[in-house]
Amino acid sequence: MTQDHDIWQPQEPGKAWKGAGLYHITLKIPSCKPLLGNLVIPNDDPAQARVDYSDLGRAVLEYQKINAAYYPEIQILHYCLMPDHLHSIWYVRKAMPRGIEAAVRGFWQGVKKAGRAYSLLSSLPPESDSGKGKKLFEIAENLRGQIADAEYAALPPIFTEMPHIRPMGHRDQLPTTIRYVDMNPQRLATKKLMPGFFRVQENIEIAGRVYHGVGNSDLLQAALYMPVHVRRTMIEEAIHGDDKRLNEYMDSCIAAAQKGAIMVSPFIHEKEREVLYCVLAEGGKVIYLSDNGFGDYYKPSDGIFDAVANKQVLILSPWPYDPKKRQISRAECIALNQMAEEICGLSSFPPESDSGK
Repeated sequence: MTQDHDIWQPQEPGKAWKGAGLYHITLKIPSCKPLLGNLVIPNDDPAQARVDYSDLGRAVLEYQKINAAYYPEIQILHYCLMPDHLHSIWYVRKAMPRGIEAAVRGFWQGVKKAGRAYSLLSSLPPESDSGKGKKLFEIAENLRGQIADAEYAALPPIFTEMPHIRPMGHRDQLPTTIRYVDMNPQRLATKKLMPGFFRVQENIEIAGRVYHGVGNSDLLQAALYMPVHVRRTMIEEAIHGDDKRLNEYMDSCIAAAQKGAIMVSPFIHEKEREVLYCVLAEGGKVIYLSDNGFGDYYKPSDGIFDAVANKQVLILSPWPYDPKKRQISRAECIALNQMAEEICGLSSFPPESDSGK
């Protein structure tokens, strides 16, 4: 008979989250202050980047360890502590009576104690010897009994937002999530060493429209642009077994990029994204039209971050950032494809004239 911990139950948002499954837990310092550690970049090489933990960072990891011991159903598979947040992957091995949310809330209560202890020590004069020789974790555990309740409650907890819980729909997501978590120090180092490519550039005017952008704005000075727009008729033909026209079109896009054309598209359909990743893998360049703007702490998606650092990508958005946005509408798809055509109209010579004919 199959045991509880062998049963895989994909968890979806809005459910009780009581079954076995994998969860990506993210704890953030809302102020984004680097209180958990310092980013170190040996030899200015992002690949060597690491985070040296602060006392507060070590206390956060201690509370995570204690919390996992309190809930025997939970195993901490992987984590990465960053200067202002923690990524952690929790494996719930069997059904939990109260669910994963209760466990995460317990972890949060612990790190808030560490945050209050940090706030207290930060408020003391430098010459004070309070806390010397003690770990921040030890101070946090004993603080409640040493000061009045009102004084304790008045201390800023630092961690004012409950950690975000992201359930994984399938085991196959685990390697991808681990890679994402592990790449955090390298990507933060890349952003620090190349701030110009990751800073939001405002009021970029193109063909009468105004965009905000992230990436290599020099791509707007190219001689030739080509749109990537897989037509519905191509997809329908492929669904019915005739994929010749679709494959020929995709091949033609990749060939144009190999000849130096800048590929322009919102890359909405999966076949368009196949072209995108193939072009980037071969060192080609793209202008990516996004349906959402750029938040205060915007970071390109995992698939194109490195390409931005390699000066291969310019991401443009004509619209302001909407934190509640989840899906793109048909009207937005049509509008973005039209914008791609407008940008391609900036080409200084036709597609077939690059050979000098």
